[in-house]
Amino acid sequence: MIPVVTPEEMRAVDAGAPEPLDTLVDRAGRAVALAAVRMLGGVYGRRVTVVAGPGNNGADGRVAARVLARRGVRVRVVSPDERAALVGIDLVIDAAYGTGLSRPYEFPEVAADVPVLAVDIPSGVDGLTGELLGRPRRADETVTFVALKPGLLHEPGRSWCGRVRVVPIAGLAVEKVSTHVVERSDAASWVPARGADHHKWRSALRIIGGSAGMTGAVELAARAASRVAGYVETAVPGREGLDHPVEAVGRWLPAMEWGSLAAADVDRFGAVLAGPGLRDPGELASLLTCTRPLLLDASALVPELVGAIRARSGPTIITPHDGEFARLGGSSTVDRIGATRDLAADLGVVVLRKGPTTVIAAPDGAVRMVTNGGPELASAGTGDVLAGLVAGLTACGVDAFDAAAAGAWIHAAAVAGRVGVVASDLVAAIPGVLEQLRG
Repeated sequence: MIPVVTPEEMRAVDAGAPEPLDTLVDRAGRAVALAAVRMLGGVYGRRVTVVAGPGNNGADGRVAARVLARRGVRVRVVSPDERAALVGIDLVIDAAYGTGLSRPYEFPEVAADVPVLAVDIPSGVDGLTGELLGRPRRADETVTFVALKPGLLHEPGRSWCGRVRVVPIAGLAVEKVSTHVVERSDAASWVPARGADHHKWRSALRIIGGSAGMTGAVELAARAASRVAGYVETAVPGREGLDHPVEAVGRWLPAMEWGSLAAADVDRFGAVLAGPGLRDPGELASLLTCTRPLLLDASALVPELVGAIRARSGPTIITPHDGEFARLGGSSTVDRIGATRDLAADLGVVVLRKGPTTVIAAPDGAVRMVTNGGPELASAGTGDVLAGLVAGLTACGVDAFDAAAAGAWIHAAAVAGRVGVVASDLVAAIPGVLEQLRG
């Protein structure tokens, strides 16, 4: 996993370094110069302008300028207040301000055909939230040091950073950070392979949800879960002739007072998913007393169940979008990582907060981020696919935190940059992603 540090945490890392600040700045500046040479494709005849501010970010830029000049690049260093358009050059290095900027800033005008290399983060992008402060300049590439910063991962800042490279700096250590970005190898390590003696009841999942006219959510969740779980049962209140995938088993529930039947013999299952397409979540209260791993999604994420969620003793995952997050008591602060961490600690559950960058927090404060998704996932039914996939992994015995992170990564990878996809396309793509993880 790739570490992520907030601007405040990064200041603490810098302060705790055994090396002098000048040494660290020199190393960072040389890394910037190397990235610049790579973007330039060489040094002969190249012209570079460095916009260098007064802090450490600017100091990195000035070191890069000196290194490039010694290699034969024609370099000009200007202040962040430069108002003349930057033209007639081959590259701009944005070292005006780093992650500590808290006021609006307007970057100098740059000709459209001139690439920009940002140092640590594009100046004017909030290092914690990704918000735009003033008028930053979109970077073609960003070199950031030691760890990713939240502002590089959250929109809109994520779209202003271009290609992001994390460069290690000798003397700066971030081993003890609690926030990380999930990589492919991590997802692969969390997805179990079936042993030769595996049978379906070792990874059985019950899905409770849907209602008359709203069975599509359950069907999508069941189809996704069936890609990883050995046995999937769907229970839809008020539907005697259940609509479900041919691989799933239907369970009859009455239209009213179905809670006790939904919770019956639940200990036979590895996990339970409740909420997709459900009209009346009030009956779920009795289910929340079970000790089986439980994933609550969609209609199950209501304030009336918060007390029961908080009282649960078994592993619990909730998968809110921002509206549901707020209804459950989550903070509206723009610090998505901190707010998600706080709700996970308050409820004692794993919170998978959906969005352009998915934030997953455990009750102990650990956070994982899934960044390989895109706007293609913003369509009806994709959340049901995600819930089914995560619940299916949980039914296989995967730890709730690992299952949430692995499921979110696989779910995003199933899109793989395609356009025009719908939720059922994701289900069909899951086996290919799983095969790649095991390859």
